[in-house]
Amino acid sequence: MAASEEETDLAAETDYEALAYQQRLKAALHYTVGKICEETGAEAGLTFSRQFVAALTETSYRQCESFAVDLELFAKHAKRSTINNEDVKLLARKSPSLAQHIKKFDSEMTTALEAEKANKKEKKAAKKQQKKNEPTEDKDNDET
Repeated sequence: MAASEEETDLAAETDYEALAYQQRLKAALHYTVGKICEETGAEAGLTFSRQFVAALTETSYRQCESFAVDLELFAKHAKRSTINNEDVKLLARKSPSLAQHIKKFDSEMTTALEAEKANKKEKKAAKKQQKKNEPTEDKDNDET
């Protein structure tokens, strides 16, 4: 087998794996969208057709793809390789209610993170203080 044939086989296998992953992801999204539609329909006394659920799933998937590209570009523009909360806030800027929800969630997460850091500092300080207060062994007592 020539080198180019091996590369072609490897590329085909990689494409197959990517497609299989994408199909599993879409199936999971379809299931979740279906469950949300069932719950919403039960509350509102509505039923949603399979075609509607499929269309909503596809729309959601494509919107997520668009979000992913935008988030990558925001991070890249800021000369970062990691997407952070500021990128997500920027993405949500065109939807005031979503932006408000994300800002609230971010502030809650920041508060929780700060509290966790403070708790760790307190524990570390208490542990350090405990080590200082522990009695040291007396070598004179061992020589009796």
